[in-house]
This record gives sequence, C-alpha cells and structure tokens, in this order.
Amino acid sequence: MSTHTPQKETHVLAPTPRPRFSARVEGLLEQMTLEEKQAQLVGFWVDQGDELVAPMAGEKKTSTRYEDATAHGIGHLTRVYGTRPVDPIERAHWLWGEQARLQRETRLGIPALVHEECLTGLAAWQAATFPTPLAWGASFDPELVEQVGQAIGSSMRVLGIHQGLAPVLDVIRDPRWGRVDECIAEDPLLVGTVGTAYVRGMQSEGVHATLKHFVGYSASTAGRNHAPVHAGRREIEDVLLPPFEMAVREGGVRSVMNSYTDIDGVPVAADPYYLDEVLRGRWGFDGVVVSDYFAVDFLRSMHHVAADSAQAAALAITAGIDVELPSPDAYTTLAAQVRDGSLEQSILDRAVGRVLAQKEELGLLDADFTVAPDAIDLDSAEHRALARRLAEESIVLLSNDGVLPLDASGAPRIAVIGPNADSAEALMGCYSFVNHVLAHHPEVPAGIALPSVLDGLRAELPAATITSVAGCEVEGDDRSGFPSAIAAADDADLAIVVVGDRAGLFGRGTVGEGNDVDSLELPGVQRALIEAVVATGTPVVVIALTGRPYALDWALPHRETRAGLNAGLGSVNSPAASGTSTDEERLLPAAVLQAFFPGEEGGPAVAAVLSGAVSPSGRLPVSLPRSAGVQPYSYLHPALGGRTDVSSVDPSPARPFGFGLGYTTFTHEQLTADATVGAGEEFRASVLVRNSGSRAGCDVVQLYAHDEVASVARPVAQLIGFQRVTLDAGAEQRVEFTVPTDRLAFTGVDGIRRVEPGRIRLWVGVACDDEETSTAIEVVG
Repeated sequence: MSTHTPQKETHVLAPTPRPRFSARVEGLLEQMTLEEKQAQLVGFWVDQGDELVAPMAGEKKTSTRYEDATAHGIGHLTRVYGTRPVDPIERAHWLWGEQARLQRETRLGIPALVHEECLTGLAAWQAATFPTPLAWGASFDPELVEQVGQAIGSSMRVLGIHQGLAPVLDVIRDPRWGRVDECIAEDPLLVGTVGTAYVRGMQSEGVHATLKHFVGYSASTAGRNHAPVHAGRREIEDVLLPPFEMAVREGGVRSVMNSYTDIDGVPVAADPYYLDEVLRGRWGFDGVVVSDYFAVDFLRSMHHVAADSAQAAALAITAGIDVELPSPDAYTTLAAQVRDGSLEQSILDRAVGRVLAQKEELGLLDADFTVAPDAIDLDSAEHRALARRLAEESIVLLSNDGVLPLDASGAPRIAVIGPNADSAEALMGCYSFVNHVLAHHPEVPAGIALPSVLDGLRAELPAATITSVAGCEVEGDDRSGFPSAIAAADDADLAIVVVGDRAGLFGRGTVGEGNDVDSLELPGVQRALIEAVVATGTPVVVIALTGRPYALDWALPHRETRAGLNAGLGSVNSPAASGTSTDEERLLPAAVLQAFFPGEEGGPAVAAVLSGAVSPSGRLPVSLPRSAGVQPYSYLHPALGGRTDVSSVDPSPARPFGFGLGYTTFTHEQLTADATVGAGEEFRASVLVRNSGSRAGCDVVQLYAHDEVASVARPVAQLIGFQRVTLDAGAEQRVEFTVPTDRLAFTGVDGIRRVEPGRIRLWVGVACDDEETSTAIEVVG
C-alpha cells in the first residue's frame, strides 16, 4: 500500500479528464445517442415490490415501465434472483430470453449487467448460506474465505450474474451499529486481508466483486445507520481507507459502492475527493463505481445538498458515481442536462465508457444467450463442506471451567434451552436470503437444509437424552417460559442455553441494517433466563448466536493479562479495577461460546465443538464490550484511550481483540526479528509455537506492534501479522512472518502518510493485550 499520500483538505467538484478506452468502446461511444448513453448508467429492479429489502424501498418504487426503461438498452438488471423466491432455473431461462431480446431489439444490442447480493452466499432461493463476514474475521483464515468467495462466484457465473455486491470492508468502530454482522473486524489489516481474499476468490470465477461501503459508513455517530461521520483525517486515512486500498491494489477489485453517509458535512456520494482523487488518482482504480441503492436521490431527499433530482445526478456523476442503482431515478435527467449545457458531455462519456469497458471485460458484448442452464445445484456438498469448515473455525470459546468438551459417556441428560436453540433463522445474518427475503414469504420453505443447534446436538450426541425448552423469545419481556426452563435444567446433568439475535432489517429483528441499539445487553430477557438457569446449580454452557458482540462480562470469569502493556491497557477486567466481586462470589456459566451467525452448517458446527470432535480455534475479531456506555471503543486506541488514573471510566473490554480459548494450550517463545529495517522495506520475525496441552489443536499466532515514540499518538497495540497453525500435542513449530513496514505507516502532523524511523516493540501472545514474548526492531531511513 502507498505510504506517501498527501492529504487534501478541500473538496472541489472538478471532473478528471475522460480516459481513453478500447477501440470497440470508443466506437460505441461515437455511435450512441444521449438517451442510449443515459440508459447504460442505470439499473432496473424488475421484481421490486413492497417488501422492505433496502432503505426506503417502498417510497422509492419506480413508476417507470420496464419496457420503457429498456427501450434504449439498460445498464444493470437488479437482483433478478434475489428479490423474491423464484426457481433459479426458470428465472435463468427468463433472463437468457431478456438478454437475447436486448441484443435483438435495441439498436446497439448491448446486454444488461446482472448484479446480486452475495454477502453470506448468493442471496437467492435454494442457494447455500455461509457464515456472516464477522465469522470470516473470527476464523482469521483468508485462504478459506477465498475458497468461499470462489464457490459463491461459481454459482453466480452459471446463473448469468456478473457482479456481486460484496464484500463489506467497513472497519467496525461501534458495535451498537446494526450492520456490524456484515463487517469483518475492528482491525484494518484483518479486514483488508480477509476481504481481499474474498475478492480474489469471486473474481477468479469471472464475477466482479463490489467493495462496500466506500468510505466511513461504520464510523457514524453513536452507531446509528446513515448518521453523520465526524472522523478525523487520521482515522479515515489510517483505519478506514487501508482495507479498500488493499482490495484495489492487491485484489484488483473491479467495482466499488459509495457510502450513504456524509463526512464532516460532505456526502460521500457527492465527494470527488474520495470517489475520484483517492480511489482513482491515488490508487489507480479503473473499474466502475456504483451507487448504493437510492444514494443519488438521497443527496436531495436526505442530505439536502441538491434542490432537485437533476442537481443530485450532476453532483453524483461529477464526483465519480458511474451507475445509479437500483432503478432509473435521478440519472434520467442526464441527457437533458447535457443538451442544455448544464453538464459537460465528457462527464457523461467518462461514466458510460467505464460501464461499456466493464461489459467488454466480462464478455457481455459478445455473449451468446441461446442456451440457458437446465440444472444447477446452488447448495452442493462442496458448498456445505466449506460452510461447515468456516463455521467451525469461527466459533470463539470465551470461557471454560473444564466442562467442555462434553463427556458423552453414560447417556447424559441434557436440557437445551433458549430462543435460538431450535431456530434456523438465528444461524444467519440479515443479508441471508432466509432473513432478507423469505421473512416476507413465510409460506415458502427455505429450499436448503438448515439444521438448528438442537438438531446438531441430537445428531452429535445420539446416546444423550435431550429435552428442549425455549424459555423466552429473543425480544420482549415475557418470562412465562422461565419455570419450564428451570425445571428442565433441574432434571438435567447439563443445560445448554442458546441465546442471541434475530437478524432483520429496519426494525424487523435485533441486529441488521437499520437495527441499531443503545444498549449492548442481550435483547429481551435472555440474560435473566441464563441467570435463572445458572441459579439451579446445574452446569450451564451458554452459546451466543449473534451479529454483534454483547456485554457478557457478567457471564465470564475475571481475566488478568500475563504481562500487560505500557500505559493504556494494563490488566483487563480485574476485580480491583472494576470494583466487582470475585469469581468465587459469582454464579457463572461453566462455559461460554460466541458464534457470529455461523450459517447453514452452524448448528452441526456448534455441536461438534461442544462434543470435542472439533477443537475451537476462533478468535474475537472485535473487542467484547463490558457496556454500551464506553462506546465507541477500539483496541487500536492510543494510551489515553484505555484505562488510566485520570478518569473514573474503565473502557477495557470483557475480552480483548484476538482472544479465544481452545481445548489445548499453546506457548509462544523466542520471538526474534531483524534488528533494523529500512522504511519502505520489509522485515522478518519468527516465534516458536508449542502445543503445551494434551490434544491436537489450532493456534492463531498474532504478531502485534507498538511505535514507542512517534510524531502523533499511536495505538498501544496494532496487529501486523497472523497465521493459523495446527499442531499435535507436544509438537512445536517456528512460525515466520514477513512484514512490510507499510503496515506501520501513519499520517503525520504534515498530513503525509509515511513510515517514520524509530523503535518498534513487537510481541506475540494469546490476544492483543498479552505480551507473552517480545522483541524490538529499529526502523531507519
């Protein structure tokens, strides 16, 4: 990534010169009428109904007839598979026919580009549902995520889909935000590495990925959707932009989608600084920028920086948004604006050329639509195996007094309790087809197998006697089910309480787009249910199926760090610091597992971890908070952002970024690194990792850094490398890292992003705050 990038303080609406395209694209541009050009810059949502699957979708339903919208061709067809439950083969035959009609009946015969949502798998009926991106981050396994991206891309390609609206590269800044389950992590390196892997996987199948949401969306005020962003330039440059830059420079992504928000008063959809100067000028991106749904009109209706649709369109296309999605709206004014001289034709041609170049790259200009697919398995055994493996790797064990793995000998009696115990919907995020679309069609079956945690436990533990009681709902204050839950726990050898979220959109659910919160307590009365079951004295295992991290410190034993760091971290959640009682005085669950919407195979994956068939290896991709009152919080804080003696508020998390237990233990020793390294070069580091336990397991080896003296306040800890390593009991391996010093770059007082010379402390431990073995390097030059 670039390390010498001057900051620009002003935002000037000035178009960059129109690039030269291929001879074929230039020839098309010369032939096209203004109406034909305009048509290439909009999508059409053929199936758009009254279902709320996008913000203000009902209010923004287009009145344009499909036949009229496609008279001069069309840029995109919007979610032809993913808006309502349609048979994929029947819809493919319809789509092939429509593409052939566009070739036959429009003057230039240019087919439409088809895009779909694909955040947790292709969002279509009967398609596989993979774990949510927050689970990708918890796996710390970019290679596996790349395979998942490739599998999703292969399904899309067969169905004639050309562009996927994923991945989300927003760095988590506040877990109260409803869209946290769509994000990968709170660390930009983890977000960028895993997100770029997904891009590579999808694009290897000839389907273009789309980075979302460029930029700043996740830093909205108080974690509220669409709220303004007041991030400083260093937060944007050093935290929010790097994942996008990585996916552009290293992943070669072909599409980017704008953020809905405004940054310091300037809506991103109208800001050429980010959409043109940074994205194209600084990083060299030469793909297509598409608007988030209705974002162009929002310049008029929500941001109030445009008086009418024409002004909104002019602002957006000048800033660098090439395509308006999902349907024709403000961009229907572009041809008229060019005719009356209020918009330069070069701006229009710049966008049209990019769209045609994308279609040329995808092979659409020469595509043959005579033979549609007759059969496809969108949820193949390969897909399910990938979904299962990713789910297993993403489950985070937060505490364990030794009750796990379960002892299934002697036919134990197990009470499975909680609103998410027998719920398939609880395994999936808000952009899964089940929760995103089928919630509006309850009469339609899921179309794929969705075993719940209860189903998984019954299959995993056939000798056990398992009873199930919900106890309460995810939301609401009804405790009428508590007595039956308590009775079930009293009669059992073990109680497994499955709680958490129900994903949905805009008030339909507890997490998901538009479902922001002002509390990080478990929704409804779920905490009270857990406490009531724990009070029975029966050992309790808590499983949290959630789309965000919740404040679970009340369910966890206190934790001391091994060595602590310099000012700003210290010990985490110690009794003395927090003023709480000791563990001996508290009734606690015997074990707590965190699963971030683990997808269609999440139920069996959780059961396999409980039984010990799989040793947990997930690590927290986001800090586990103690309360909403200390948000926003990030482990990437400077010294004064942590617990200090000058404030009575302790923001330290219940469990830190990178934390996760297993069924074995690992030691990290003898961290070594090059003594000196030149700025702009790379250095080598290695650490000896030993499985010090009695069974095989997987360790996520995490390398952290701290710049001891810098020109601006730097984080007390910063992830600069990670690797998954599987070792047998007693085995050891020296794990090596090659680290570009670009990962230590930051924006200095002069506004230039660079690597500064100085001493950098390095360490490896079980989490960001654990300095188990350390060394230092000197950056010179």
